[in-house]
Formats: sequence, C-alpha cells, structure tokens
Amino acid sequence: MNISIELFPPKTDKGREKMKAAVGELSQLKPEYVSVTYGAGGSTQEGTFSTVDWLVEQGIDTAPHLSCIGSSKDEIKEILQRYKDQGINRIVALRGDLPSGAGLGGLGDLNYANELVTFIRQEFDDHFRLEVAAYPEYHPQAQSSKADLANFKRKAEAGSDAAITQYFYNADAYFQFVDDCRQMDVTIPIIPGIMPITNYSQLARFSDACGAEIPRWIRKRLEDYDDDLESIRDFGADVVTAMCQRLLDGGAPGLHFYTMNQSAPSLEIARRLGIC
Repeated sequence: MNISIELFPPKTDKGREKMKAAVGELSQLKPEYVSVTYGAGGSTQEGTFSTVDWLVEQGIDTAPHLSCIGSSKDEIKEILQRYKDQGINRIVALRGDLPSGAGLGGLGDLNYANELVTFIRQEFDDHFRLEVAAYPEYHPQAQSSKADLANFKRKAEAGSDAAITQYFYNADAYFQFVDDCRQMDVTIPIIPGIMPITNYSQLARFSDACGAEIPRWIRKRLEDYDDDLESIRDFGADVVTAMCQRLLDGGAPGLHFYTMNQSAPSLEIARRLGIC
C-alpha cells in the first residue's frame, strides 16, 4: 500500500516553519512522495518553487502540482525543465481553477488537463510519472456524470500513470467511480484522497466550493459539537479511519492525505489503521 501526502506553499515565515516541522513528523508515514499545490499565473507559483526546492534539498521525493490555465506552452515547458533539472520525476497534472466569471478562451495555450498530459508526453516523453485528478462525486462544473467520466477517460488515455481523487466521505462513491472507469477500460490506479476532519466550518466552505459532499449525518453530528474542536477531531478521526479501512479492504491501492500542513490529524488516522 502506498501512502502520499499533500502540502500547500506557506505564505509566512511562521507558516514555513510549521510546514517543515509537519514534514518531519509525517515522515513516520514513509510517504512515497509529497505533492505541493500550485497557483497558476503566479498566485502561489513562487511559493510552490521554494517549497519544492526545500523538499528536494531534504532528499524527499516530490511531486509538484502543475496547472495549465493561464500559462503558455513555453512557460509550462520552462517549469517542467526546471523540475527535470532538479531530478524531479513526478508531476500532478491539472487544468487548474478558472478565474471567477471567466471562460476558457484566452487563458493560455492549453485548456484541459488531458491537453497538458499530452503536451508533457510530447516534450518529455516518459521522464515524468503523471498523476491526474479524479472526482468520485463528479466535478462541480461537469455537465453530467457521463461527461465527467468521459473527461477522466481522456486524461487517462493521454498518458496518465495514476489518479488522485478529490476527498470524499462516502466510500460507495469511490467504489462506484472505480467500477465505472474499469467498465470503460480505464485501468490506471485511482488513489483515494483523504481529508481529515478538524474544523467543521472550514471543511464546509471547502466542500461547498469543490463539490465534495459531507453526508448529512456527519454534518449534523459536527454541527452538534459547535466549537468543541476536540470532539470534532475525535469524531472526525473515527469517521475517516473507518472509511479508510473500508477503502483499503475494498482494494484501494493506497491513500493520499490532504494534510493542510498539519501532521497530527493524518498521523492519528494512520496509527488507528496500523500503518505507522
């Protein structure tokens, strides 16, 4: 079973120190790689580079996120060459978020993740292992479940090696998504994305924005705890651990933890699973 973790680029010196401490503690998981999120058009781009540089200096296998919206092919190629020169051989290839109110036109040379995957393969052959995104509960901008599955199939067939899902709290959604993909002859590994529950109001905002459903019974229990963060974390660890165990028992090839630059929540779930 493979474990991987995700970080975001800190914006302050305090945040950087917190992230570095978390990485040290998360090393107990022996992650296959550490991914780093990316903001297209420069919003967090420099933060991504500096975070990636530090991880590489520590000898940690690093998988930078790379989104294509808002960038030219030349800019994307320059970034990829930078990573290749650092010895990085894994990329999380994404479309990226559209600016509010914007359409696709005029936002760069590549509009979709499958186009980015194709471009990377054309320019760098098989140097990079490419992970793409998957949405068991479907992308919030998808016209239909059928259209979303077709989009995922295009990404896989363009040359992706594996996929990481958006987080979810319904294991059945993951298993159904995998079954649907296999019926379409999409055979790449699909790694569940795992988001520990530590703060209900923050989680609700994230989930509303990205289309990840928090089941009603979980919402109601979390609402009952109000500002009792300890109870929220204990309940969240119970719920997420049980889901992870079911995923692994059902054949999931690994777990990808969205750490939010914190170590304790992911480590608690891993301990309960007996994987650290």
